[in-house]
Amino acid sequence: MSMLADLVEVVIGVDTHTDTHTAALLDTRTGGVLARATVNTDPDGYAELVALAEQHSGLRAWALEGSGGYGAGLARHLADAGELVVELDRPQRPARRGGAKSDPIDAERAARDALARTRLAQPKTGPERAALQARLTARRAAVEASAAAQRQLHALVITAPEVVRARFRGQSTRLMLTTATRLRPTTNADVEVFTCLTVLRDLARRVRFLEAEATAHEKAIRTIVRSWRPDLLDLTGVGPIVAATVLTAWSHPGRCRNDAAFAMLAGAAPIPASSGKTIRYRLNRSGDRQLNRALHTVVLTRLQRDERTRAYAERRRTQGKTDREIKRCLKRYVARELYRHLETSTRTT
Repeated sequence: MSMLADLVEVVIGVDTHTDTHTAALLDTRTGGVLARATVNTDPDGYAELVALAEQHSGLRAWALEGSGGYGAGLARHLADAGELVVELDRPQRPARRGGAKSDPIDAERAARDALARTRLAQPKTGPERAALQARLTARRAAVEASAAAQRQLHALVITAPEVVRARFRGQSTRLMLTTATRLRPTTNADVEVFTCLTVLRDLARRVRFLEAEATAHEKAIRTIVRSWRPDLLDLTGVGPIVAATVLTAWSHPGRCRNDAAFAMLAGAAPIPASSGKTIRYRLNRSGDRQLNRALHTVVLTRLQRDERTRAYAERRRTQGKTDREIKRCLKRYVARELYRHLETSTRTT
């Protein structure tokens, strides 16, 4: 791919924050700073930045840090205006001389970083993707809070007086939740017993509420996936949560240049670590960890239910591969399959 300097005359680097955005306009031919500005994070501020950019002729591009976070509003505004936006997922900032740091300096660094890159990333776009991202985030928070409440319930039962512990002895977590929700504390009991029973009941009710919330989010996610890309659900091991996670990372056709880039985004592509005559690779622990987890879920499901996958795993074991190494290889294959399926299949309307 051509470098950004070969495509545009002006690049605008933006350092994004909650209340303000700071931009630096660079001339791609000379590398000089043409202008700087700090605006509020509202439509008027976004329009002010565009107006500043229009004062300088020639093709332009915007380099945003945090286009999916603090810069989401500006990214949407620029996309609606037909502007070319480059996403800086991990800015390659040099060491600061003398500890120098400011918003204008970071904005200029963002612009120069974009100019130095040959592989330009596009921001995530699309209303369906945004809706899935919101649902996934809310569901994940509900699931994690439910798990935390269940751990608290177990811990409280262990330390509770014997009269309370006896009610839960030998029960599974599900039965403990049912027992706890039916508790009816009375003030006639000892203050410690009364408090334990009350807290256990409240914790159980909290778990039930959070589980119902997570289920509602999952149903909504399934509806969005079925209306956007139902073909994903036909793939072995791909359920609504996995499909939604893959779609939010992929976003739209062309965002990832090939399946290798998609695998790298998922942290499923091994990193070369060779030296001299030694050829080896090291585990990739970067990338989108939620996407990596989704690929792992697909692999585990296929190892249980898909004959081809099980045959592949058995063949690799005979070659001396460990189960962990086999799963890593399978995650790379799944990433390739999902990417090609998303890029080649037509959207269902």
